[in-house]
Amino acid sequence: MIKTPAFLKSGDTIGIVCPAGYMALEKVETCIKTLAEWGFNVKVGSTVGSNSTTYFSGTDEERLSDLQTMMDDDTVNAVLFGRGGYGMGRIIDKIDFKKFRKHPKWMIGYSDITVLHSHLFTNYYISSIHAPMAAAFNDEGFKNEFVLSLKNVLMGKKIKYVCSTHANNKMGKSNGELIGGNLSLLAHLIGTGSDLKTKGKILFIEDVGEQNYNVDRMMHQLKRSGKLSKLAGLIIGGFTDMQDTERPFGQNVYEIIKDIIKDYDYPVCFDFPVSHSERNYALKIGVKYKLKVGKSKVILEE
Repeated sequence: MIKTPAFLKSGDTIGIVCPAGYMALEKVETCIKTLAEWGFNVKVGSTVGSNSTTYFSGTDEERLSDLQTMMDDDTVNAVLFGRGGYGMGRIIDKIDFKKFRKHPKWMIGYSDITVLHSHLFTNYYISSIHAPMAAAFNDEGFKNEFVLSLKNVLMGKKIKYVCSTHANNKMGKSNGELIGGNLSLLAHLIGTGSDLKTKGKILFIEDVGEQNYNVDRMMHQLKRSGKLSKLAGLIIGGFTDMQDTERPFGQNVYEIIKDIIKDYDYPVCFDFPVSHSERNYALKIGVKYKLKVGKSKVILEE
């Protein structure tokens, strides 16, 4: 059975760190203020607004140390990542999970954080939260239903999301543990110690800024490695800021995916609100969900 960290209550502490790309301190201020309004204390790590002059929020050692400190700190009840980008894959094998395994806490983020979500589920069967990060609170994002969905999940409310149908959907019902995240990262994790086992699972995928042909390549990689053949269901999220080559690929992203999975008979939902855009519901990794893809609506619920 999946190990689920304790849900939060008023007065608990949320740590904020940047284990990958650099993030200015002012970009986190709205998040800190909002978390306080939600009733939480906030502890900001050294990688937030660091003095780094590179793409990263610090050296591998500095980012590892900051994350490890938050994970092992008994006064911190959950860890919210400031942003993703790239970098988790450089430190994942150096993280010491000994204490965390005994006393797990919610790890919250998406994009590059897919590496950590997958690693926790595959190796320790610990649930985490794929959800908006600190940057999503800016520009009044803290008011939208997607950021607020994170609050609901952290406070232990059961998830039930309803979204509209899509022409490419495959109708049906299924049950299974929910896993997934950023398609690029899921493809890169194949063959590593963080690789996901997908049999009987509901898989969700999303991505940003990719070439259409690269999505085709990554989806074929998932298919050839057996990741798509025995799913309970498939959720296709948003693919934002996509690009095409000068000589067109000939299909858009959803057409590419639809063609690759056409021989599978499990339910498939396209355009689910999980993405790099504002439309990004909080989802608990490893928790069992029911997926219902119908004629008039799609429901994902615990």
